[in-house]
Amino acid sequence: MTRRLLSTGSPFERNFGYSRAVIDGDLVFVSGTTGYDYATMILPDDPAEQARNIFRTISAVLEEAGSSLAHAVRAQYFVTDRSYCEPVLGVCGEFFREIRPAAGIYVVAGLLKPEMKVEIEVTARMPRA
Repeated sequence: MTRRLLSTGSPFERNFGYSRAVIDGDLVFVSGTTGYDYATMILPDDPAEQARNIFRTISAVLEEAGSSLAHAVRAQYFVTDRSYCEPVLGVCGEFFREIRPAAGIYVVAGLLKPEMKVEIEVTARMPRA
């Protein structure tokens, strides 16, 4: 399989020179994704709602790739405040309770814009035939 780039059409991808996801072999690498609703470019204030938007975006790009959240093998969660850990991890449980990829959560000093409270990266496998 050749390397394939996927985009959500976010202006960040074009302006900053990256892909929402890269398929390489049987792996799909989803870039760090923040909580924008990319159709409206609205970012909710609530970190849990940001996480839900993130999972919707990641799920859509994995589907486009021919994979799904069910095939996730690795997830990394970044939050800008310790108080966001529990609400964000609660949302992670909504999506990954049965899938349970290897994961870590990190409290970071900040993300690209101050209103961004959560960023999530996922690596998934392509389904086996």
